[in-house]
Amino acid sequence: MSIQHVAADHFRADLATMLPRLRIYALSLTRDADRAGDLVQQTAMNALVGRKSFRPGTNFAGWLFRIQRNEFISGLRRVRPTVTIDDTVANALSHQPQQETGIVMRQFKKAFRVLPGGQRRALLMSALEGCPYNEIADIAGISVGTVKSRISRGRATLRYMLSDEANTHAAAAA
Repeated sequence: MSIQHVAADHFRADLATMLPRLRIYALSLTRDADRAGDLVQQTAMNALVGRKSFRPGTNFAGWLFRIQRNEFISGLRRVRPTVTIDDTVANALSHQPQQETGIVMRQFKKAFRVLPGGQRRALLMSALEGCPYNEIADIAGISVGTVKSRISRGRATLRYMLSDEANTHAAAAA
């Protein structure tokens, strides 16, 4: 019998004696008996295939456990769950841009400041404070019809000032 056959027999015998310890380690990694058995089998196959990389006289158990650990990690990478992101999910996860909101708000504030004081007060009390027309009329000392007129003209003025047509005229004048 040649030296290579003797070395191969010793390698197989050492591997066979390590199988119970490999199984315990595999159970600790996988927490599943079936997966642990598969991991031990894959570890043994990898050890047999790569036995030429083992240097006699070094820590055989450490070498096997390293193979098993690496195989376990590789297995996790192979079965890593993936999620396809379709438009519905992507839209749910993304946020709408916020830059335009600030611009619109600045334009609104600028236009609101331009309104005459009576229209501005009537709009504030009606829209923000939720006051009914008759209460606004009592506070301002005017008729309900005048309150309705001021609110209507204020809304129309704001609508025009914030419209594209007004912005086009302002850009042309500049």
